[in-house]
Amino acid sequence: MTRFYRGGKTAGTSRRREGRGTRDEPGGTDPSPSSPLAPHPSSLEEEPLDIDEVFRRLRLAVADLPRAAMFDLRDRGYSSPFEQLVGSLISARTRDETTVKVCLRLFEVARTPEEMLALSEPELTRLLAGASFAEPKARDIREIARRIVEDWGGRVPDSLEALTSLRGVGPKIAALTLAVGFGRPAIAVDIHVHRIVNRWGYVAASTPEKTMLALAAILPERYWIEINERLVPFGKFVCTGVRPKCSTCPLLSMCRQVGVTEHR
Repeated sequence: MTRFYRGGKTAGTSRRREGRGTRDEPGGTDPSPSSPLAPHPSSLEEEPLDIDEVFRRLRLAVADLPRAAMFDLRDRGYSSPFEQLVGSLISARTRDETTVKVCLRLFEVARTPEEMLALSEPELTRLLAGASFAEPKARDIREIARRIVEDWGGRVPDSLEALTSLRGVGPKIAALTLAVGFGRPAIAVDIHVHRIVNRWGYVAASTPEKTMLALAAILPERYWIEINERLVPFGKFVCTGVRPKCSTCPLLSMCRQVGVTEHR
C-alpha cells in the first residue's frame, strides 16, 4: 500500500482543556451554567482521547446526516479514479449538495478522459453550471484529461507526486483521488478535518497541510480514508466552525475544545 506524509510527534498533548482552569488559575473561567464553556450537565469526567472509540461514536453521530460528496458519488457508482479526481476538483469551494448535482449531470455525458476531451470548453462550462469557478474548472478538467491521455495512456496516475503535477490538483484533491478512487490509504484534510482534529487536541498544526502530516504520524492507517468521510458531515452539522454544538456532542468528554470560546 502507498504510504505518504510522514511527520514527527505533535506538541500540546496535555489533557487539560483550554480555558477550563479554576477561577484562580490564569485564563480560568467560571464553569457556571451561564458560562459558554460550562460542561453539559449530562457529561461525566473527562476521558483520554481513544481514537477507536472516537470513530465508533462518529459513525453513529453522522449515520443520518448527508454524506460527504465524494463518498456519496462513490456509493452512487461513480467510483473510478477519473470520476473521483474530476469530482474532487469540482468540489473545491462548492457545497457538497451542489457538487453531487453537478457531477451527476456531467457524468451523464462524460465519464472518461477521452469523453471529457471530446467536449468543447463552452459545453463543459455549461455542464459545470452551479459549481464555483466553472470556467477555470472547465479549463483545468480538459487539461487534466489531456495529460492523462497523452502522458499516462488514459489511466489516472496513482501517486501523490503525479497527481499534484496536474493543473488545479493540490494535496486534498490528490488524497481524495487516492483514497476513494484507488482505495489507497491517504488522508484528505479539508477545513472540517483540519478544524476538528486540532479542536480535539489530537494534533496541533496551523494549516491543513501540516495537519495532514501530523495525522499521518499518529492516526492508525485503518482510519486514513474514513476520517474525511466522517468529519465532513460532523463538521458541517455538529462541530461547526462557529458556535459548535458541544452540549450535545458525543465526543465532548474526550475533546479539549481548543480554541472554542462559545458553543451551543
